[in-house]
Amino acid sequence: MSPTLELACDLIRRPSLTPDDQGCQALMAERLAALGFRIEPMPFGEVTNLWARRGTAAPVFCFAGHTDVVPTGPLDQWDSDPFAPTIRDGRLYGRGAADMKGSLAAMITAVEAFVAEHPDHRGSIAFLVTSDEEGPSIEGTVKVIERLQQRGETIDYALVGEPSSRERLGDSIKNGRRGSLSGFLTIHGKQGHVAYPHLAKNPFHAGARALAALCEEVWDAGNDHFPPTSFQIANLNMGTGADNVIPGRLEAQFNLRFSTELDPETIKHRVQRILDRGDFAYDIRWRLSGHPFLTPAGELVEAARAAIRAVTGVETQLSTGGGTSDGRFIAPTGAQVVELGPLNATIHQANECVGVEELDQLSHIFGQLLQGLLAPA
Repeated sequence: MSPTLELACDLIRRPSLTPDDQGCQALMAERLAALGFRIEPMPFGEVTNLWARRGTAAPVFCFAGHTDVVPTGPLDQWDSDPFAPTIRDGRLYGRGAADMKGSLAAMITAVEAFVAEHPDHRGSIAFLVTSDEEGPSIEGTVKVIERLQQRGETIDYALVGEPSSRERLGDSIKNGRRGSLSGFLTIHGKQGHVAYPHLAKNPFHAGARALAALCEEVWDAGNDHFPPTSFQIANLNMGTGADNVIPGRLEAQFNLRFSTELDPETIKHRVQRILDRGDFAYDIRWRLSGHPFLTPAGELVEAARAAIRAVTGVETQLSTGGGTSDGRFIAPTGAQVVELGPLNATIHQANECVGVEELDQLSHIFGQLLQGLLAPA
């Protein structure tokens, strides 16, 4: 069993359902301390965070990731215990195998090999690890970044180990992500008997045209790096439980994944302008999960491409698709950010898995990245 596979198994055995770290970061910190990293736990509330750094000079290359995992779902849909790492047909099965304990293991073993070869490497290597990525993401990476900024500590390059590959390891890396803005809308009507609609006001009938207009709105055309902004209704709730009562209100929750063509205030203004055309009263509140960010071609992107090519022979494609990641908290500081990890085909599913050989390849890719950016001249 390779060192990367062995460490990935050790991490998977810890049922670190968000935000419970279950000792994963302590295991990582022990390995990093042996390499000369300064270990700094940064807990906030119930969330466990780790900042570890080797070196004091710039540039700072930071491996970023999370130890928390999503719930397993029904256990009868798994072919093996999700927290008992199992190898079948060349794949490692277990919750977090791909998202993202496999990446964390590859990061550790890559750094161990690199430091053994280059104990006096250029710049600094850092780890920023949280147990609050799969949850609300309010006590994790964002808080660590705030703490670092308060004391003037900066990150130049950040590699987030999210599963970015589609069909082959390294065929796609994320060099940006869309922003995410959620709206929580309440349309107010008047409750009444369905047989006497003139004495009531159905909030769905009142708001249906506005909701349809929001769905049909063309928000932008995207650009060279981002697809067009999308609007999706995620939840729609009304009713009293009776079949002869017109409900008094309708609650709708929607989300916009938006590009760099838009900003949150513009989106809010356009949504409210559409709602104001209707003949109904409403309340709306907003939750911004993250701004869009983009790391253009530069040192980090080119080093990632070269590392993938050297290890796998794959020519990687740049992407900004998918959901949000903790890269959204790091990029605004001025850091170059890419996301590079294993295949994302099974993440958050039953029988989540990662290729055993992919883990070792990923460790080699991370090592090549360090060679390209921090190896002594």
